[in-house]
Amino acid sequence: MNSIETLKKLHGRNPLRVLFVCLGNICRSPAAEGVMRKIVDENGASSRWIIDSAGTGNYHIGDLPDKRMRVHALRRGYELTHRCRQVHESDFEDFDIIVGMDAQNIRNLRRLAPTPEAEAKIVSMADFVRNLATRYDHIPDPYYEGAEGFELVLDLLEDACRHMFEIVEGREA
Repeated sequence: MNSIETLKKLHGRNPLRVLFVCLGNICRSPAAEGVMRKIVDENGASSRWIIDSAGTGNYHIGDLPDKRMRVHALRRGYELTHRCRQVHESDFEDFDIIVGMDAQNIRNLRRLAPTPEAEAKIVSMADFVRNLATRYDHIPDPYYEGAEGFELVLDLLEDACRHMFEIVEGREA
């Protein structure tokens, strides 16, 4: 089953519990969390969604997201206040869908999944990107990039999160 079909099966789940995952939980996944929270809030759907993020690595536990990501996100109206945490096996029970930002994160999540049913919850964020999908098969890590890297990631995440929201809420065109 592909990522979109997996998400479509969750239509009507109340609340839908989604976890965004990247490597360090300081750039991509907290940005996805912030973007999705804003989309959900603006559509009056906050009571139907539980949104969190985590990292497969343990490098930045307790830290705020990368300052550069917070600055770029704030310019678009996203306030990233999440504190970095690492993915735990219990997340597979606590969340309905676990969204990895790239192939390495997805491989790490699959190794961590305690059961085949838990592994089936793992999807790729890039599968939900529509506008730039022909160029990107993952959400690139902007950590070693300049401003354009952070802007690109936010562009991709805005598109993918909007698409995810539309699928779950039954509004997909």
